[in-house]
Amino acid sequence: MNKTIIKVEQLRKDYYIGEVTVHALKRVDMEIREGDFVAIMGASGSGKSTMLNILGCLDKPTSGDYLLDGVNMGTLTKNQLAALRNNKLGFIFQSYNLLPRTTALENVELPLFYSTGIKPRERRERAMEALKKVGLAERFHHMPNQLSGGQQQRVAIARSLVNNPVVILADEATGNLDTRTSFEIMELLQELNSQGKTIVFVTHEPDIARFMTRNIIFRDGRIVKETEVTDRFDARELIKNLPVQDED
Repeated sequence: MNKTIIKVEQLRKDYYIGEVTVHALKRVDMEIREGDFVAIMGASGSGKSTMLNILGCLDKPTSGDYLLDGVNMGTLTKNQLAALRNNKLGFIFQSYNLLPRTTALENVELPLFYSTGIKPRERRERAMEALKKVGLAERFHHMPNQLSGGQQQRVAIARSLVNNPVVILADEATGNLDTRTSFEIMELLQELNSQGKTIVFVTHEPDIARFMTRNIIFRDGRIVKETEVTDRFDARELIKNLPVQDED
């Protein structure tokens, strides 16, 4: 059986708004194994974004335990959490979060600046290798405004890969993209997953969730359903069947 990468036990998260307590997560148990490609789904307010923030060590639970690659996040200092977040996690966002006045290569290099002992030459080589993996090596010198939305998201995926993280966390990563470009991004993520990458993908779109291997559905701060995807979409095949786009 594959190694457990993420283990969540009795996780609770409360927010306090004046005298009102909002129970965003209510004693959630969840496990994600090495090589999983998991969709976390649910309507707005279901708890999925709160769950992602905790998985990304961007927020702390009110109670319960979160173990990442065998380490309990609740036992770490702020600096230890920051180091672990940089070394063990890769992030992909809906809005790409690229630095606008920085080349594709420099954007991908960014996480490596926080890793001690990496020389400039190695940093550049690793960033170029990550850009090759996402098919953008020839665009390494382009600024974000010189790239399409899909290309910007590929740069963001390369950045998420550059530190060889144990898990990639994606937040509505196809939300700003058209159908063809969304499928192309899903094709890339399916390819990375087939190579062994563990991916957790937050989405509210059932069609996007069918590209994954497992779906976890949240409602009112709890997991209400968890299913293996038996009728999984193959992004490469779907792209082949899309109508040819007209040239502008």
